[in-house]
Amino acid sequence: MTIRFTKDHEWISLDGGVATVGITDYAQNALGDVVFVEVPDAGKVLTQGAEAAVVESVKAASEIYAPVAGTVLEGNAALADEPALANTDPQGDGWFFKMTIADQAQFDALMDQDAYNDFIQGL
Repeated sequence: MTIRFTKDHEWISLDGGVATVGITDYAQNALGDVVFVEVPDAGKVLTQGAEAAVVESVKAASEIYAPVAGTVLEGNAALADEPALANTDPQGDGWFFKMTIADQAQFDALMDQDAYNDFIQGL
């Protein structure tokens, strides 16, 4: 499994032909307690950089952007019942949606773990 990161603090992991997307630990920390998550429906076609999901916390509402172009396979229904999963396990059970990737080059161009760590150190 390969994982990449965006400057908007989304992570995307690729396992075979399925990519899983969520927010990073840095993002959930900045948001504070997540109280609501709206994930995309299966079949939704996403454009890289376009809004894909919404997360609301006690501090703010934020959009989650598609790190790559592709088609949603499923949204994480568990977040509707337990939005705090985005805080407690952001890179595990708190994932937002799974998708196919339309262009592998978009995925490859995203930051790897070391580059993302350097990026957040500079914030």
